[in-house]
Amino acid sequence: MKKVPRIASLCILFAFSAASLVVAQTKGTLVFGLSGNPDTLDPQKTAGTLTFQVVKSFYDTLVEPNTDGTIVPALAESWTVSPDGLIWTFKLRRNVVFHNGQPFTSKDVRASLERIKDEATASPKRSEFAAIKEIRTPDAATVVIVLSQPYAPLLASLASGWGAILPSGLIASGHNFGAEPVGTGPFKFEKWIRDNKITMVRNDTYWMKGLPKLAKVEFQIIPERAVQVQGLSAGVIDAVEFIDPEDLPLFSSNPKVSIKKELTSLIMVMAMNCSREPLNDLRVRQAVNYAIDKQVVLDVAYGGGKVGSTFLDTGNAYYTDFSYLYPYNPDKARQLLKAAGVDTREFTITVPQNYPLHVKAAELIQQMLEKVGMHVKLQLVDWSTWLSSVYNGGNYDFTVIGHTGKLDPDGTLAGYGTGKYVKWINATAAQKIKEAAAISDFAARKKLYTEVLEIMAKEVPFVYLGTSYRYVGTRSNVVDFRMTPNLDTFDFRWTELK
Repeated sequence: MKKVPRIASLCILFAFSAASLVVAQTKGTLVFGLSGNPDTLDPQKTAGTLTFQVVKSFYDTLVEPNTDGTIVPALAESWTVSPDGLIWTFKLRRNVVFHNGQPFTSKDVRASLERIKDEATASPKRSEFAAIKEIRTPDAATVVIVLSQPYAPLLASLASGWGAILPSGLIASGHNFGAEPVGTGPFKFEKWIRDNKITMVRNDTYWMKGLPKLAKVEFQIIPERAVQVQGLSAGVIDAVEFIDPEDLPLFSSNPKVSIKKELTSLIMVMAMNCSREPLNDLRVRQAVNYAIDKQVVLDVAYGGGKVGSTFLDTGNAYYTDFSYLYPYNPDKARQLLKAAGVDTREFTITVPQNYPLHVKAAELIQQMLEKVGMHVKLQLVDWSTWLSSVYNGGNYDFTVIGHTGKLDPDGTLAGYGTGKYVKWINATAAQKIKEAAAISDFAARKKLYTEVLEIMAKEVPFVYLGTSYRYVGTRSNVVDFRMTPNLDTFDFRWTELK
């Protein structure tokens, strides 16, 4: 992994310290070390984790997950579902106001959902709302969503970041939400200086009384791990999402820094482009899986975790273990590679450089693949390039990344088997995923998802590393910093600086 030289990183730290120290010492202002630039601040035009982590503070959704992941009321006070699962009726909160002063009504819900359904919006989450046939607004405080077919994941989609409610007036005027978000959330957008910082200030008219408790949050965009570590140590940064396990000893004797260890809902994987030779050969993908000691990668790169064997986080109620299929076996990997005729071909692992833990994992995987005779190089790219070229463009052999959890398994699995993701095609899996989305009964859904996960575990379009631990670092005076369950977004509503 390419590291920032100590002298250079200190210079970077001091340079941004001078600009930030006054802010950091201002009562009620929290400075957060963000690992990269969001690709946009429009919640309906992205699948990027960094965007959702930031815009969580600007927008509300009709419903939201509570601290244990249960979906509870938010902008909607209550909801009912017809016995056939086709009609969802939401009763909305009154006296909610957008940041631009526009009152929140049912028109805004309709406009927001129609916007994400509109093909012109080009939302990567559009398919999650495809079952919506009609949106009725009988009065300002009532929204009736009529589906063309039962769709069990609807509530989870409405509770996720892409279910954000935007003001209908600004939607109609073509407002640029990507550069200037406007919602009903606990904080108002102030400014975004790309590659530098994003700032937001308290929404004094927020509908949850007494919240938020902070006056201001400043995201300092700091891709360099060394600078984040030094900033947290020096008190210039109040919180960071990930502390590299290598850096934990630096904080062990620092009483002004608190480290919280927690199992994430991330699905850590190395994706394989199944449309590229020789990765379109199952034997090669199997060999790659046999070649990698997944527990070692989790332990060394991510500070530990639970090894996974298919494409759901290991703590998910729908997860099924298939780890017996591809245990660590370098000799078996060599045999399969020889049988497939893989010898001189060079492979590339493309990794977003702003995530040093993924870079470290890629380095370990590179070494393991080299040991079984594969020729592998690393390519580090910035986050925007990774999103456009790798995630959306499919320009890669391998890529190491963590997929955020979802509130419903359909949010994770929808689209797989169709060739949309990792260029993997399996009509049986795609059909079972589609069938499961129309079923509300847990046991029946789990049966279908288990069958899908077994197919994915056997055909290995990924190397499934597992679910990692996260080491969140905060200054000791930071109280009640929360991460949204499964979605891994930042929730600053309850956070205080003591």
